[in-house]
Amino acid sequence: MKIRKSFLIVITGGLVIFIGLQFIRPEITHPPVTGDLQAPPDVKAIFERACYDCHSNETNLRWYDRVAPICWRVAAHVNSGRAGLNFSEWNKLAPADQEGKLWESVNQAIAKAMPLKDYEMLHTEAKLSATDVAILKRYLLSMVHDRPADTAKLNAASKQYNYWKKSNVALQLLPKAANGITYIPDYKNWQAISTTERLDNGTMRVIFGNDIAVRAAHSGRVNPWPNGTTFAKVAWDQLADKEGNVTTGAFKQIEYMIKDDRKYAATHGWGFARFKTLKMVPYGKTAMFATECINCHQPVANRDFVFTSPLKN
Repeated sequence: MKIRKSFLIVITGGLVIFIGLQFIRPEITHPPVTGDLQAPPDVKAIFERACYDCHSNETNLRWYDRVAPICWRVAAHVNSGRAGLNFSEWNKLAPADQEGKLWESVNQAIAKAMPLKDYEMLHTEAKLSATDVAILKRYLLSMVHDRPADTAKLNAASKQYNYWKKSNVALQLLPKAANGITYIPDYKNWQAISTTERLDNGTMRVIFGNDIAVRAAHSGRVNPWPNGTTFAKVAWDQLADKEGNVTTGAFKQIEYMIKDDRKYAATHGWGFARFKTLKMVPYGKTAMFATECINCHQPVANRDFVFTSPLKN
């Protein structure tokens, strides 16, 4: 009898707590659509099914999405998703940024970082098949312009080289991002640990790692990466001749990721900075730009927010 009574007390207590939780639910708003994504029907259907619940103002809440504590997680997905990419406000992005966001989205789908796994568990219709991914890849490739013998990029590379050759002067005062991270010129002595390319904007990138990052990569201690790990992702224009040979063109920018789980706790332990052109102009008017960066890396939270997979020897 005592066991049965204790069991009933536990069940009753659990039920009371569950009912009480239903009165603590975050609000998910539905702002108006100002400018929706325009794409072929088959492509648009995939985005609507797999992405729009979190990345648009047209969130479709099922009954179980409204039940606490599930609704808390759903609201977090929606809020962070809209902050990083909102298809309902597509018209607010410049054409180049639209291409970039699409490329970023499809790359995350290819890497199986999107849709988020815990979201897929309850929303199985959001899961992308190999056919879905192939359709999205074909759509993106159809948007890529023919870049061999790009005169503008060749001229930009030549002009930049001549500028560098004439000035040939190191920066007297190292530029600093709005969040306090200073440009690190020593990245040129670091080891390259991976490469990527962006066909949407015709750039190629090399990711360098400092000694701490390299040692962690060799030992496999990459989830999480140790404090002190620093990555430098350097981007250049990608030039291709008529024979298909690819070389670097003009320098575009350098981006840093610095691991310090205390100093950068607000952005999940990572500090971000970006410096553009040979003048190393800091990106972002306020320190809040780092929120934009970590939102982009949110899909790989289970990999310590790092997209880079070190190349194996």
